[in-house]
Amino acid sequence: MSVASIQSDRLGANPFVVEGPIVSGSGIPGPNFSLGAVAGGDRESEWVYCQLVLASQTTLQPGQWFQWTRDYVASLLTTAAAVVGQRCGVFSGAAQPPTLTGGPVGAITLAPGTYYIWLQRNGQAPSQVATATAALVVAEPPATAGQASAPASATATTKAIANVNFAAANQTFTATTVNGSNLLTSLSSLNAGSGPFIGAAVSGTGISGGTTISGITYSPNGVVQSITLSANATANGSGITITATGVLEATLMRPFLSKVN
Repeated sequence: MSVASIQSDRLGANPFVVEGPIVSGSGIPGPNFSLGAVAGGDRESEWVYCQLVLASQTTLQPGQWFQWTRDYVASLLTTAAAVVGQRCGVFSGAAQPPTLTGGPVGAITLAPGTYYIWLQRNGQAPSQVATATAALVVAEPPATAGQASAPASATATTKAIANVNFAAANQTFTATTVNGSNLLTSLSSLNAGSGPFIGAAVSGTGISGGTTISGITYSPNGVVQSITLSANATANGSGITITATGVLEATLMRPFLSKVN
């Protein structure tokens, strides 16, 4: 996953945060940047500043797909709501929680209201994927809001997402498990920029069905130190092969909804 390094031309740290809810007349300034402003980071990454209006409490997860209008009003991407010609990208995580719950580069739960968020349109990023095949060259918005699909061939009547591809249909790595603990440690075969990512489903010896990644800790130089699971391991093990699916590494090249298949 790419890391944001700047948000503006100002010197100093500019952490990516979700801004809001912005209430007219409250005295809280917003937005803090011009809609459509672009920020850069490492690995050719770019983010776009967009408005997001939520009618109900919503949890944003790293890798969720959004589309946005030419006025930079964003909405979760779905097959039914996809508009040919609109640009799209992913939410790659909240830097800190402005309301309810959240965490560093993780999921965030937002109350109804108007928000301003940074959506990634270029570089390496997490991508929530409903289905993935070995081809990984076809991308489509499926029925589930915020996900993408990577079928072996284009699905008739479904809109196509151009300029995105996926590194693999899943990711495997090795780890140590401890019975009754939700931490995976002694990790190997991992690259911090390539995942695994928060929200991915994991399987392996001693891992209960339906377990997902709920947190990841890194060393100061970006090495993955441990992974927190949504459920405790049921056995002790070392060098256990873990398979992560559902949130894949994607390469974004300013994707857009190109056509109806």
